[in-house]
Amino acid sequence: YMIKAIVAVDKKWGIGKNNGLLFSLPEDMKFFRTATTGKTVVMGYKTLLSFPGGKPLKNRVNIVLCPEDTQPEGCVVVHNLDELFAEIDKYDEVYVIGGAMTYHTLLPYCDEALITKVEADGNAAVFFDNLDNCDNWSCVNESHPLETNGYEIKFTKYVNSDVKKYKPEQK
Repeated sequence: YMIKAIVAVDKKWGIGKNNGLLFSLPEDMKFFRTATTGKTVVMGYKTLLSFPGGKPLKNRVNIVLCPEDTQPEGCVVVHNLDELFAEIDKYDEVYVIGGAMTYHTLLPYCDEALITKVEADGNAAVFFDNLDNCDNWSCVNESHPLETNGYEIKFTKYVNSDVKKYKPEQK
């Protein structure tokens, strides 16, 4: 399997506040839909709750890392990394879609990160790891800037030269 992170960041690598996105970016939403439709997405429980009606994304397998006692409908529910990686094993291409804690935890296992960079400061409360400061991550592709909803964005692709393989905890 291949795990990719997909995220939009502001110029300080901020990704959200008040359990929501920083910006409304139609072009980025289109890019996200195109990249993830028909694929598997992994998210934390709060990210699921931030979707319209707290419902999983259509036309994707939604794997949600949840507290023990929650069972959201239409999702594959996992409670820890052992269960998560056992589930990920069943799919070819998996996208990590948030939130900050889920990104941070899974980033070492990601082969690639698709980062939409927004030329603005969104006054974020939560942040993505700044990949420009990580030795094993390098930017291999950057689009021309484009304008969407009054913001200038660039689509970038980073690759991880030191992908970790998950090893279940020894009982």
